[in-house]
Amino acid sequence: MKLVIVGCNPSESSVRVGHYYAGRVNQFWPVLYKGGVVPEPFDYHDDKRVIEFGIGLTDLVKRPTKTPAELTREDFAEGRIVLSQRLGEYTPHVIAFNGKLAFEQFAQRKCKFGLQKDLLYGARVYVLPDTNTQDPQGNSERVRHFRKLAQLVSRTETERATKGN
Repeated sequence: MKLVIVGCNPSESSVRVGHYYAGRVNQFWPVLYKGGVVPEPFDYHDDKRVIEFGIGLTDLVKRPTKTPAELTREDFAEGRIVLSQRLGEYTPHVIAFNGKLAFEQFAQRKCKFGLQKDLLYGARVYVLPDTNTQDPQGNSERVRHFRKLAQLVSRTETERATKGN
């Protein structure tokens, strides 16, 4: 798997329709395409197609809420255990966290957007601005980070091919 994108937790609307990033205001799908992470536009109805591009989607916490503010310390503690097992099992080449909250709760430390210094299960780690927002001014910033993520994935795949991994 080239890339796993980790969200904080599913929205109630995503769970209701059974698809990732299905919220009305969530900019995930347009930004995923505009940033070059996937080669063609699609939306949450086609979320299973990301696997065609070597991408997996998951969440740190599986409990749906209206907002992540409703999550408890116990939710995050359980999520860290489950996500650690999954990442160890699937060994993606790059792990991207959709939002600082997801990364900071997982790593239990503060971060800045962008490529992180430390590897996680041998994978490079990138923290993206959260796509679940109504702020249209922030879209150019989100697209810029998704472009950097796409470049990181491409570079990582080239390096792996060169090394014969």
